[in-house]
Amino acid sequence: MMPKLFFLMSFVLGSSMASMPGDVWQLEINGPIGPATSDYIVRSMEDAQNSAAEVIILRMDTPGGLDQAMREIIQTILASRVPVVGYVGPQGSRAASAGTYILYASHIAAMAPATNLGAATPVMIGGAPTLPGSQPEETQQGKDTNEEKADTLRTTEDTLKSKVVNDAQAYIRSLAELRGRNAEWAVRAVTEAATLTAEEALELNVIDLIAENTPALVEALHGREVAWDGETQILDTADANLHEVEPGWRTDFLRVITNPSVAYILLLLGIYGLIFEFSSPGMGAGGIIGGICLLTALYALQLLPISYSALALMLLGLVLMAAEGFSPSFGALGLGGIAAFLLGSIMLMDTNVPGFRIALPIILALTTVSALMLLLVLSMIVRARKQPVVSGSAALVGETAEVVDTGDGDIRVRLNGEFWRVQSPGALQPGDRVTVNQVSGLVLDVKKKE
Repeated sequence: MMPKLFFLMSFVLGSSMASMPGDVWQLEINGPIGPATSDYIVRSMEDAQNSAAEVIILRMDTPGGLDQAMREIIQTILASRVPVVGYVGPQGSRAASAGTYILYASHIAAMAPATNLGAATPVMIGGAPTLPGSQPEETQQGKDTNEEKADTLRTTEDTLKSKVVNDAQAYIRSLAELRGRNAEWAVRAVTEAATLTAEEALELNVIDLIAENTPALVEALHGREVAWDGETQILDTADANLHEVEPGWRTDFLRVITNPSVAYILLLLGIYGLIFEFSSPGMGAGGIIGGICLLTALYALQLLPISYSALALMLLGLVLMAAEGFSPSFGALGLGGIAAFLLGSIMLMDTNVPGFRIALPIILALTTVSALMLLLVLSMIVRARKQPVVSGSAALVGETAEVVDTGDGDIRVRLNGEFWRVQSPGALQPGDRVTVNQVSGLVLDVKKKE
C-alpha cells in the first residue's frame, strides 16, 4: 500500500519528488533565451537545490537572447549552492551571444565535439537614423549644416554603442576572472564577435573539458574539484542518477505568449474585442474575450523589451480608427490612425535580438485588415447617408396629408393613419391636400398643395 501511495504522490506533485539527493539534474536551454527560458531555469535550479542535487547541468543550444533573461539566469548560477555545469551539446550545437556569458558564469564549462561558442557582441537596441545624402542643388551652407548634423548623430551613436559594448566587456571579464578562465578571449568575443570550436576553446582555457554526450560528461565530472566562496567541493557522480527536467506547461505557455508576434495579435484582439463590446453593449462575448486577450498581451509585453512610445502610437492609431467609425470624418481620422498604427507596430519591439521581432508580414496583414475594416465602415456610413429617412419626425417632411377638421380654428390632418395638428399661412378646408414643410414638436407646418 505504501509504495503505491508514494508513486501516486510522486505523480501528482511532479518531477521533484522523483529525484533523490545526490542526483545530477539536467536542464535544457534550446533556442532564443527569453522570459520563458529564464523562468524555467530559475525555478528548476531552486528545485534542484531544495532536493540536494549533486550537480546541475545546463545543456545549451542557443543563438543568444535578451539581456534581462540572461542576467537572471547568471545571477541564479552565481547564487547557487549546487555546482552548475554549462554544457554546449549535443554535437552540432552552439552557445552564441548570451550562451557564451552563461557558459563563462558556470562553475564548470564543457562542450561536445563539433560545437562552437562566441559572437558575444551585444545587439544595439534601436539606433539613430542616418541623414540622407546632400542634393546637388544644395547651397554650401546647407551642406555644412547637414554634415554637422551627421557628425553629431554619428558621435551620439558611437557613444551609445561604446557604453553598451564596454558594459558587456566588463561583465564577461568579471565572470572570466571569477571562474579563472581566459579573460582576454572573452573580451574579444564581445568587441570582435570572435568564435571558437570546442577544441580551440579547451586549448585557450575557455572551457574545462570536452564530452561527447551527457553520460560521458557525468562520468568526467566525478572527482573534479569545484571551488567557490573559499570552499572546495569534490564532485561525486559515480553512482548518481541523471534527472532530466523538461519544461512544463507553464514554460510552454510563457514561450507562446511572449512570442512578440503572438503578443501583438493578442493585443489587437483585446482592443478590437473591447471596441466591439462598447459599440454593442450587453452581448458580453466581445468584452470577455477582449479583456482576457488584452490582459494576457499586457502581461507578455511587460516581460519583453518594448518601446512604450511605439505602444502609445499604436493605441492612438486604434483610437483614431475607432473614432472614424463613431464620428465619421470621411477618412481624415482613419488614415491618420492607419499611419500611426503601422509606425507603432514597426517600432514596438525595442530590440534586434533574433527571435524577438514581430514578423513584418503579420504587421502588414493586420494593418491591411484594419484599413479594410475602416473602408467597410466608411462605405456603410456613406450608403446610410444617401438612403432616405424612414423613421422619426424627419421622415414626415415632404409627405402629403389630408385636412379632416378645421373646427374652432384647430386644424387637424390625417397622415400615415395618425391625426396631427397643423399650422398654415393660408386658410384650409376639410378635404384639402397639404404638404409637410417642417415638424415643430407635435405641430406640423404645412402648405396647401395646389
